[in-house]
Amino acid sequence: MPQADLVILGGGSGSYACALRAAELGKSVILIDADKLGGTCLHRGCIPTKALLHAAEVADSTRESEAFGVNATFEGIDMPQVNKYRDGVVGRLYKGLQGLIKSRGVTLVEGYGRMIGPKTIEVNGEQYTGENLVLATGSYAKTIPGLEISGCIMTSDQALTLDYVPAKVIVLGGGVIGVEFASVWKSFGSEVTIIEGLPHLVPNEDEACSKALERAFKKRGIDFSLGVRFASATQSDSGVQVTLEDGKTYDADLLLVAVGRGPKTDGMGYEEQGVAMDRGWVLVDERLHTNLPGVYAVGDITPGLQLAHRGFQHGIFVAEEIGGLDPMPIPDVNIPRVTYCEPEVASVGLTEAEAIEQHGKDAITSYEYNLGGNGKSQILATAGFIKLVQLTDGPVIGVHMVGSRMGEQIGEAQLIVNWEAHPSDVATLLHAHPTQNEAMGEAHLALAGKPLHAHS
Repeated sequence: MPQADLVILGGGSGSYACALRAAELGKSVILIDADKLGGTCLHRGCIPTKALLHAAEVADSTRESEAFGVNATFEGIDMPQVNKYRDGVVGRLYKGLQGLIKSRGVTLVEGYGRMIGPKTIEVNGEQYTGENLVLATGSYAKTIPGLEISGCIMTSDQALTLDYVPAKVIVLGGGVIGVEFASVWKSFGSEVTIIEGLPHLVPNEDEACSKALERAFKKRGIDFSLGVRFASATQSDSGVQVTLEDGKTYDADLLLVAVGRGPKTDGMGYEEQGVAMDRGWVLVDERLHTNLPGVYAVGDITPGLQLAHRGFQHGIFVAEEIGGLDPMPIPDVNIPRVTYCEPEVASVGLTEAEAIEQHGKDAITSYEYNLGGNGKSQILATAGFIKLVQLTDGPVIGVHMVGSRMGEQIGEAQLIVNWEAHPSDVATLLHAHPTQNEAMGEAHLALAGKPLHAHS
């Protein structure tokens, strides 16, 4: 029976990060995966969707080139070529990841693994046992009960394989996946309508960001229905018709179901082996231990944010925990979040509403710096803002941003929040000119009581 210090079930971001870090710490590692190494993020999520979003940005830049004095003609979208570009990006990263795993001496076992003992996984009739077991089987695209995924009703998995641009699309769900696909399809030339049962798009973000995105989408011609829940969908030879609970109907060529992702734990043997679970989620403590000794869980199968970089951080954390390094956990609220539509939405920390709920209205100060005062944002012709949420006379506990490329500012934002910086701490730092990053400094200058390119 093959044995190792760590047996890891799954091959996504959390899994391979754990494997690479554990190997770096001198541990023997067996990594078991039924899919391609890299998981959803590399093959069906983050990377391929962002490649499509970049192609969409190029399409918009071509349409709008005359405003910048560049004569160019937009003739349409060649989806087979777009897909070739996307697959090339994925393929190069996949090849590089395979090389990393091999170079670190990680044993890769391909096949469907199932937990059959406290620290034992069975694959293709062979058993693999670890001194420690890491569960990291990822997530799947959910649907609504009774709504069958087939034909012109699809999830992001099928949408990524389209070799044509649909003329008319309904997106069910106004969260991250829904607004990103809506943004891509609108740039590619589709007529797009988003159906969101909650009162706002990207409802988990600060309300100011949600409203700003809604205004931007209206300006782009992306339609949306908010606050009325989905009732049913019917397919026909001409496409799909969606009915809402108020009786209103929408017709389109296809329906994208983007209602979130669920934990991929069914049939893995976890419950049978006594792993504590709740509605499919594997329960862990703040150090990512399950209730079983030496068994950990990371990434999308644990309750909380479903983000590739969260899984990545989880994997490194567990490897260092097993290695005796006593790493410091990062709470979900302080993990950076980016929605890569146009304009982008980026945030870390508490929203203003969450901060008021936790600390009281009188304990909170907030400030919005408009990108209209930022030179590089003017050059890029983008609108938006950086909003800071501060404990009055204390640290910044939330940073929320809207605008083209604002996701690139999330690195400094997470340092500010995680290191509990005060506005005056950031105000003394230099931010290169002309960059959008200056807007981060300007916002903190204003909150520190010394606004420069902003009204006090």
